[in-house]
Formats: sequence, C-alpha cells, structure tokens
Amino acid sequence: MPDAIRKLYHSIREVSEATGLPAHVLRYWETEFDALRPKKNRAGNRAYTEHDVDVVRRIQRLLRDEKYTIEGARAALARELAGESAPTAAPSDRESLVALRGFLADLARRLGSESVS
Repeated sequence: MPDAIRKLYHSIREVSEATGLPAHVLRYWETEFDALRPKKNRAGNRAYTEHDVDVVRRIQRLLRDEKYTIEGARAALARELAGESAPTAAPSDRESLVALRGFLADLARRLGSESVS
C-alpha cells in the first residue's frame, strides 16, 4: 500500500483549513465564480476535487495578492482557464505612461522648489 493515498474529494472544512479562508467565503465564491462548482454528495455536503482547490487558490491569488475586484478576478480566471494570458499594455502605451510619469515627477519637483523660494 502506498505511503500517502491522495483523497479524491475534500470537505469544505478541509479546503478552508488548507487555504486559510473561512467556509462562508468559499460558499460566497461559489455564487460569484462559474469555475468553482464543487459537487455535493447525497447529504448536500460539498465535495471539492483537486481542480476545485486549485481554482480556489487561483481566485485567492487574484483577489488577495493581485488586488483584483470580484468582476476583474472573474474575467482573469476565465482567461486563465481558456488558456489566454493576462492582457499587457502595448509598447506605445508603456512609452506614453513612462513619459507621463517623467512629466509628473518634473512637475512635482518644480512645484516643490517654487514653494521653498
């Protein structure tokens, strides 16, 4: 018999403990994200697969680490699951933003020196 037998299904409590998220947050995310739909057993208890746990972790990363809104995380997750990467700014957009940043830094420097004089 193998040392570690992997479980096929996890309870909401187990997923909650593994991710550090309260169970009510997991239940709420089920209503907000179509990609998160754990099966329910005969008793009505949620049965999360490894795929469901991965989706929970992706949602957690998008919302908590990358600071997406629910709507933005929903769109980003849909792109990820469709195999697309997140959109990036075109080089011309980046150049414009760098130029704007330089202008604002220069303006702030000038305003700072005028108030001292």
